[in-house]
Amino acid sequence: MAKKQKFPHLVGSKWTAQQETWGWRHFQVVNRKNEGEWVFAEMVAACDPNVRFWMNAKLLKDRSQWQGGWKSLNEQEEKDFLY
Repeated sequence: MAKKQKFPHLVGSKWTAQQETWGWRHFQVVNRKNEGEWVFAEMVAACDPNVRFWMNAKLLKDRSQWQGGWKSLNEQEEKDFLY
């Protein structure tokens, strides 16, 4: 039986940073890299394809730093207010 892949739907996923990151909040994963037990995601800013960086994909699970999908500031504030 094949080993289950970590983060199988990573490439193409969209994320909103809770804080501005490299001047932007909305990013899309355009590439992944497996290095041993680690999985890295190449993030690209939705509004500026020149802004790109690699990060440990595990950090995307931290809701204090990242939210799945592209959220407006109002949606982020509503979420913060509800919790």
